[in-house]
Amino acid sequence: HEWLSAWTVFYFGWFLGYAPLMSIFVARISRGRTLRDLVTSTAIVSPLATMVWFTVFGGTGIFLEQRDPGVISEPLAAVGMDAAVIAIAEQLPYGSVVAVVLLVLTLTFVVTTTDSISYSIAAAGTEFGEPSVRVRAFWGVLMGAAAAVLIIVGDGGISALQSFIVVTAVPVGFVMLPTLWTAPRLAKEMAVEQGLYPGRQVSEAPSLAPESQAPATDSGQDELVGAAGQKPE
Repeated sequence: HEWLSAWTVFYFGWFLGYAPLMSIFVARISRGRTLRDLVTSTAIVSPLATMVWFTVFGGTGIFLEQRDPGVISEPLAAVGMDAAVIAIAEQLPYGSVVAVVLLVLTLTFVVTTTDSISYSIAAAGTEFGEPSVRVRAFWGVLMGAAAAVLIIVGDGGISALQSFIVVTAVPVGFVMLPTLWTAPRLAKEMAVEQGLYPGRQVSEAPSLAPESQAPATDSGQDELVGAAGQKPE
Protein backbone atom coordinates (compact mmCIF):
# COMPACT_ATOMS: atom_id res chain seq x y z
CA HIS A 1 0.00 0.00 0.00
CA GLU A 2 2.89 2.37 0.75
CA TRP A 3 4.44 1.67 -2.65
CA LEU A 4 1.13 2.21 -4.44
CA SER A 5 0.44 5.54 -2.74
CA ALA A 6 3.98 6.92 -3.13
CA TRP A 7 4.52 5.90 -6.72
CA THR A 8 1.05 6.97 -7.82
CA VAL A 9 1.82 10.57 -6.86
CA PHE A 10 5.23 10.32 -8.50
CA TYR A 11 3.80 9.02 -11.76
CA PHE A 12 1.17 11.78 -11.81
CA GLY A 13 3.94 14.34 -11.44
CA TRP A 14 6.11 12.55 -13.99
CA PHE A 15 3.36 12.58 -16.61
CA LEU A 16 2.65 16.29 -16.04
CA GLY A 17 6.31 17.25 -16.23
CA TYR A 18 7.10 15.01 -19.19
CA ALA A 19 4.05 15.83 -21.33
CA PRO A 20 5.15 19.26 -22.68
CA LEU A 21 8.61 18.03 -23.65
CA MET A 22 7.25 14.87 -25.25
CA SER A 23 4.61 16.80 -27.17
CA ILE A 24 7.27 19.08 -28.66
CA PHE A 25 9.39 16.08 -29.61
CA VAL A 26 6.48 14.20 -31.20
CA ALA A 27 5.41 17.30 -33.13
CA ARG A 28 8.94 17.77 -34.44
CA ILE A 29 9.31 14.21 -35.70
CA SER A 30 5.76 14.05 -37.10
CA ARG A 31 6.49 15.96 -40.27
CA GLY A 32 5.08 13.98 -43.18
CA ARG A 33 2.67 12.05 -40.97
CA THR A 34 -1.09 12.39 -40.98
CA LEU A 35 -3.29 12.93 -37.97
CA ARG A 36 -4.45 9.32 -38.22
CA ASP A 37 -0.84 8.09 -38.14
CA LEU A 38 -0.09 10.21 -35.09
CA VAL A 39 -3.12 9.03 -33.12
CA THR A 40 -2.50 5.40 -34.05
CA SER A 41 1.14 5.41 -33.00
CA THR A 42 0.90 7.48 -29.82
CA ALA A 43 -2.59 6.72 -28.49
CA ILE A 44 -3.08 3.11 -29.60
CA VAL A 45 0.13 1.23 -30.41
CA SER A 46 2.27 2.64 -27.59
CA PRO A 47 -0.30 2.06 -24.81
CA LEU A 48 -0.97 -1.47 -26.08
CA ALA A 49 2.75 -2.30 -26.08
CA THR A 50 3.11 -0.87 -22.58
CA MET A 51 0.10 -2.82 -21.33
CA VAL A 52 1.44 -6.10 -22.75
CA TRP A 53 4.88 -5.48 -21.24
CA PHE A 54 3.63 -4.71 -17.73
CA THR A 55 1.03 -7.47 -17.83
CA VAL A 56 3.45 -10.19 -18.91
CA PHE A 57 6.47 -9.18 -16.85
CA GLY A 58 4.56 -7.91 -13.81
CA GLY A 59 2.20 -10.87 -13.86
CA THR A 60 5.18 -13.22 -13.99
CA GLY A 61 6.65 -11.57 -10.90
CA ILE A 62 3.37 -11.93 -8.99
CA PHE A 63 3.08 -15.56 -10.04
CA LEU A 64 6.64 -16.34 -8.92
CA GLU A 65 6.08 -14.64 -5.56
CA GLN A 66 2.84 -16.55 -4.94
CA ARG A 67 4.45 -19.85 -5.89
CA ASP A 68 7.58 -19.27 -3.81
CA PRO A 69 6.99 -16.52 -1.21
CA GLY A 70 10.07 -14.37 -0.69
CA VAL A 71 11.77 -15.09 -3.99
CA ILE A 72 10.89 -11.62 -5.28
CA SER A 73 9.83 -9.70 -2.16
CA GLU A 74 13.05 -10.36 -0.24
CA PRO A 75 15.38 -8.85 -2.88
CA LEU A 76 12.89 -6.00 -3.25
CA ALA A 77 12.95 -5.24 0.49
CA ALA A 78 16.70 -5.70 0.84
CA VAL A 79 17.99 -3.80 -2.20
CA GLY A 80 15.15 -2.31 -4.20
CA MET A 81 13.29 -2.62 -7.46
CA ASP A 82 16.45 -3.23 -9.47
CA ALA A 83 17.13 -6.39 -7.50
CA ALA A 84 13.49 -7.47 -7.87
CA VAL A 85 13.72 -7.17 -11.66
CA ILE A 86 16.90 -9.25 -11.70
CA ALA A 87 15.25 -11.80 -9.40
CA ILE A 88 12.34 -12.15 -11.83
CA ALA A 89 14.74 -12.56 -14.74
CA GLU A 90 16.73 -15.24 -12.92
CA GLN A 91 13.60 -17.33 -12.42
CA LEU A 92 12.92 -17.43 -16.16
CA PRO A 93 14.52 -19.78 -18.69
CA TYR A 94 17.87 -18.39 -19.84
CA GLY A 95 17.80 -16.03 -16.89
CA SER A 96 21.22 -14.52 -17.61
CA VAL A 97 20.24 -13.72 -21.18
CA VAL A 98 16.94 -12.18 -20.04
CA ALA A 99 18.77 -10.05 -17.47
CA VAL A 100 21.14 -8.72 -20.14
CA VAL A 101 18.20 -7.97 -22.45
CA LEU A 102 16.43 -6.08 -19.66
CA LEU A 103 19.60 -4.10 -18.99
CA VAL A 104 19.90 -3.16 -22.66
CA LEU A 105 16.22 -2.18 -22.83
CA THR A 106 16.54 -0.03 -19.71
CA LEU A 107 19.65 1.68 -21.05
CA THR A 108 17.94 2.28 -24.39
CA PHE A 109 14.91 3.77 -22.65
CA VAL A 110 17.05 6.15 -20.61
CA VAL A 111 19.12 7.22 -23.62
CA THR A 112 16.13 7.82 -25.89
CA THR A 113 14.24 9.65 -23.14
CA THR A 114 17.19 11.93 -22.41
CA ASP A 115 17.75 12.53 -26.11
CA SER A 116 14.12 13.47 -26.74
CA ILE A 117 13.99 15.80 -23.73
CA SER A 118 17.27 17.53 -24.60
CA TYR A 119 16.07 17.90 -28.19
CA SER A 120 12.78 19.43 -27.07
CA ILE A 121 14.45 21.93 -24.74
CA ALA A 122 17.01 22.88 -27.38
CA ALA A 123 14.29 23.23 -30.03
CA ALA A 124 12.27 25.50 -27.74
CA GLY A 125 15.30 27.79 -27.49
CA THR A 126 16.02 27.75 -31.23
CA GLU A 127 14.12 30.32 -33.26
CA PHE A 128 14.34 28.58 -36.64
CA GLY A 129 15.69 25.30 -37.95
CA GLU A 130 17.08 22.34 -36.08
CA PRO A 131 18.91 22.87 -32.77
CA SER A 132 22.66 22.36 -32.89
CA VAL A 133 24.28 19.23 -31.49
CA ARG A 134 26.22 21.30 -28.96
CA VAL A 135 23.06 22.79 -27.50
CA ARG A 136 21.42 19.38 -27.27
CA ALA A 137 24.53 17.92 -25.63
CA PHE A 138 24.63 20.81 -23.15
CA TRP A 139 21.07 20.16 -21.98
CA GLY A 140 21.68 16.42 -21.83
CA VAL A 141 24.74 16.85 -19.62
CA LEU A 142 22.92 19.39 -17.46
CA MET A 143 19.98 17.04 -16.88
CA GLY A 144 22.31 14.15 -16.05
CA ALA A 145 24.23 16.29 -13.58
CA ALA A 146 21.02 17.49 -11.92
CA ALA A 147 19.75 13.92 -11.56
CA ALA A 148 23.10 12.78 -10.13
CA VAL A 149 23.09 15.59 -7.56
CA LEU A 150 19.55 14.77 -6.46
CA ILE A 151 20.40 11.08 -6.12
CA ILE A 152 23.52 11.90 -4.07
CA VAL A 153 21.53 14.26 -1.85
CA GLY A 154 19.02 11.47 -1.34
CA ASP A 155 21.77 9.15 -0.01
CA GLY A 156 21.86 7.06 -3.15
CA GLY A 157 18.09 6.68 -3.39
CA ILE A 158 15.60 8.21 -5.74
CA SER A 159 13.31 9.77 -3.13
CA ALA A 160 14.84 13.23 -3.61
CA LEU A 161 14.57 12.88 -7.38
CA GLN A 162 10.93 11.84 -7.09
CA SER A 163 10.13 14.76 -4.80
CA PHE A 164 11.80 17.18 -7.20
CA ILE A 165 9.76 15.86 -10.13
CA VAL A 166 6.49 16.10 -8.20
CA VAL A 167 7.22 19.67 -7.02
CA THR A 168 8.22 20.94 -10.47
CA ALA A 169 5.20 19.28 -12.05
CA VAL A 170 2.80 21.63 -10.23
CA PRO A 171 3.64 24.79 -12.24
CA VAL A 172 3.90 22.72 -15.41
CA GLY A 173 0.33 21.60 -14.84
CA PHE A 174 -0.87 25.22 -15.04
CA VAL A 175 1.14 25.73 -18.23
CA MET A 176 -0.63 22.75 -19.77
CA LEU A 177 -4.14 24.04 -19.00
CA PRO A 178 -4.53 25.97 -22.30
CA THR A 179 -3.92 22.76 -24.24
CA LEU A 180 -7.23 21.42 -22.94
CA TRP A 181 -9.08 23.69 -25.37
CA THR A 182 -6.43 24.54 -27.97
CA ALA A 183 -5.40 20.95 -28.73
CA PRO A 184 -8.91 19.76 -29.75
CA ARG A 185 -9.36 22.86 -31.89
CA LEU A 186 -6.06 22.36 -33.72
CA ALA A 187 -6.73 18.64 -34.11
CA LYS A 188 -10.10 19.39 -35.70
CA GLU A 189 -8.52 21.89 -38.08
CA MET A 190 -5.93 19.35 -39.17
CA ALA A 191 -8.57 16.65 -39.54
CA VAL A 192 -10.66 18.92 -41.77
CA GLU A 193 -7.58 19.86 -43.78
CA GLN A 194 -6.73 16.20 -44.32
CA GLY A 195 -10.28 15.21 -45.21
CA LEU A 196 -10.77 13.10 -42.08
CA TYR A 197 -13.54 15.21 -40.58
CA PRO A 198 -16.67 16.64 -42.27
CA GLY A 199 -16.46 20.38 -42.46
CA ARG A 200 -15.11 23.04 -44.72
CA GLN A 201 -13.40 22.12 -47.94
CA VAL A 202 -9.74 21.23 -47.75
CA SER A 203 -8.81 24.32 -49.74
CA GLU A 204 -10.65 26.53 -47.25
CA ALA A 205 -9.36 24.91 -44.10
CA PRO A 206 -6.64 26.87 -42.27
CA SER A 207 -3.21 25.49 -43.01
CA LEU A 208 -0.78 24.90 -40.17
CA ALA A 209 2.27 25.18 -42.41
CA PRO A 210 3.47 27.12 -45.48
CA GLU A 211 2.03 25.79 -48.72
CA SER A 212 5.47 25.15 -50.15
CA GLN A 213 6.24 22.82 -47.28
CA ALA A 214 3.03 20.75 -47.24
CA PRO A 215 3.07 18.33 -50.18
CA ALA A 216 0.25 15.81 -50.40
CA THR A 217 0.85 12.16 -49.62
CA ASP A 218 -0.04 9.29 -51.92
CA SER A 219 -3.49 9.08 -50.37
CA GLY A 220 -4.13 12.76 -51.01
CA GLN A 221 -3.82 13.76 -47.35
CA ASP A 222 -1.72 16.76 -46.38
CA GLU A 223 1.21 16.49 -44.03
CA LEU A 224 0.55 16.73 -40.33
CA VAL A 225 3.39 19.10 -39.59
CA GLY A 226 4.47 20.91 -42.73
CA ALA A 227 7.55 22.88 -41.83
CA ALA A 228 8.12 22.78 -38.11
CA GLY A 229 11.10 24.83 -37.11
CA GLN A 230 11.78 26.29 -40.59
CA LYS A 231 12.10 30.00 -41.14
CA PRO A 232 9.26 31.39 -43.23
CA GLU A 233 10.04 33.28 -46.42
